[in-house]
Amino acid sequence: MELRPTAEREIAMSLLTPEELEKLTGAETLFRSPIPVQSLSSDEFMPGPQTPGQREFEARVKDIGARLAKKNRMSRRNFFKTAGGMAAAFVAMNETYAKNSAPVYDVNPAEAANLDLAQARADGLKDQFVMDMHTHFLRDDTPVRAFVAQRETVGKAGWNPLLVGKPQTIDDLKFPNYFKEIFLDSDTKVACISGSYSVDQKFSFLTNDMKRDAREKINKESGTRRMFSHAIFTPGWPGWMDKIDEENETLKPDSWKGYTIGDNTNKHLSKFPFRLDDEKIMYPFYEKLTKAMAKYPDRPGLKNVCIHKGLFPPSVEANFPHLLGYCNVADVGKAAKDWPQLNFVIYHSAYRWVAGPGGTAANAWDQLQRTGRVDWVTDLAHIPSQFGVNNVYADLGQIFAHSNMAEPRVAAYMLGVMIAGMGADHVVWGTDALWTGAPQWQIEALRRMEIPEEIQKRYGLAPMGPANGPVKRAILGENNARIYGFSPAKRAELANDKVAHYKRLYDEQGGDRSNLAYGYVLKNG
Repeated sequence: MELRPTAEREIAMSLLTPEELEKLTGAETLFRSPIPVQSLSSDEFMPGPQTPGQREFEARVKDIGARLAKKNRMSRRNFFKTAGGMAAAFVAMNETYAKNSAPVYDVNPAEAANLDLAQARADGLKDQFVMDMHTHFLRDDTPVRAFVAQRETVGKAGWNPLLVGKPQTIDDLKFPNYFKEIFLDSDTKVACISGSYSVDQKFSFLTNDMKRDAREKINKESGTRRMFSHAIFTPGWPGWMDKIDEENETLKPDSWKGYTIGDNTNKHLSKFPFRLDDEKIMYPFYEKLTKAMAKYPDRPGLKNVCIHKGLFPPSVEANFPHLLGYCNVADVGKAAKDWPQLNFVIYHSAYRWVAGPGGTAANAWDQLQRTGRVDWVTDLAHIPSQFGVNNVYADLGQIFAHSNMAEPRVAAYMLGVMIAGMGADHVVWGTDALWTGAPQWQIEALRRMEIPEEIQKRYGLAPMGPANGPVKRAILGENNARIYGFSPAKRAELANDKVAHYKRLYDEQGGDRSNLAYGYVLKNG
C-alpha cells in the first residue's frame, strides 16, 4: 500500500521533505519476520534500500520458518511469535552473514526446532538486569502523526502480533502503551524517558515536566524506582541557563541531555548548534552541574551529560554542511578532560551511517574494509587514550538496531572497538524505543552476538562472551546502574514490586512480546 496523498502525508510526516516522501512506501510490504528484512526509519531520516544481504536473509528466514512451522503443526506466522521463531531468525542471520566464517550470533539450530528448548533459554535469561536509559514516547498534544501509520504498517505485516487487526491511534505512541512495550513486552527492568526538542517547540516529543510526570507516575504505582527521566538543556536559547537551576529544583531530573546539532528534528530550523568544548557557552553549564551534584547528593546521575551525536551521513551532510562539525566527536575529548567530575555519555555512539540512501550499515562495512574504521564510532573509542580520560561513555541507542538489521558484522566491530578503547564498563545500553518497537529483539541480539574471529584478529578485539557473562551483563544494565547510582539493593526490590506482578500476570495470560522494529521503507527495496 502506498502512503497517503502528498497533502495528507505532509501533515502526518512533516519532518521529511515532499521529495523524500515520494520515495517511501509503507513497510507492510515487507515479509513478516522476527528480525526486519529491510532497513526501516522513523520520520526523522530516510531509510536505506534493501541490501543483497537482507534479500538473502529474507529468503532464508522464509524457508526455515516454513519448514519448522510445519514440523510444529502451526502457521509460519504463529511460529515466528515463539522463542523458537526468534531463534530461527538468528540462525538465518548466521547463514547469511557468516557463511565461511565464525557465526555472528550464538544460536543452536536445535533451539529453532524445539520450542520447549527455546523457551527454556528465554526463561533462563528473563531475570537478567536490563537498564535502558534511552527511550521515548509522544506527548498528548503532539502534531507528529507519522508514528501512527508506522504502527498500522506493523500490524498489517504481522510483525508484532499484538498489533494485528487493531486500528492504531496516536495513543499507541503515548504513555500507557509505552509502559506496556517497555516493561511487559521486554525484559527491561529500568528505563529512562528521554526526549528531543525543536526550535518549533510543538515538535518536541515531550517537555521536561512531562517526562518528570511520567517518571513519577510509574514509580509511585510500582512502589520502586523503575523509571528515570532526562531534562533537555538548550544552549543559546533565551534564558536557558536560568532554567537549569529552576528545573534542577522543581523537576529533579536524573540527568541532562542536549543536541549539539541544535535542532535534530527540523535541521533546517537549527539556530543554536554548539560544541561541548565551547568555554564561553558550555563551561558555565558544567559549573552549574557540579554545584547541583553537591546540592542534590540523592541524584548521582546529575554528573551524566547525555549528548546526541552522529546519525549524519554524507547524504544529510550535503543538505546541511554547516552542521557537520557539531555532529562528530571532535569536541568531546577536551570537554571531558577539562571536566573530569562529569560523565559525557555519547548517544548513538556518534555512529554516522544510520540514514540512507548513501548512509547505511553497508556503507559502514565498506568503510571498515577500506580504512579500518567506522565514522565516528572509532574516533569515540580512541578518545580515552588520546586525551587520557575515563569519563566518556558510548550509548547504543538506534545504532545497534540498524546495524544488526543491515550488517551485523558492523555491530560486532563497533561493540568490539568500543570495549577495546573505552572498556566494557563504559558501553551503556539504550534502544531508542518506542520508535523501533518493543526492545526485546535488540536485547536478544546482544545476548547472542559474538565478534567473529576474523574481526577479532584483524582489529585486535576480544570476544564478548556468553549472554549472562560479565561483559554483556555490564552493557545491558550494570554500567548504567553504576553511573546512575542504582544500587544492588534497589535492583533487588524490583523482583516483588507491582510492575513485576503485572508482568507475571501478563505472561501467564499469554501476552505476546513485540520483538520487532518498524517504520517506512524505500519503494522497490
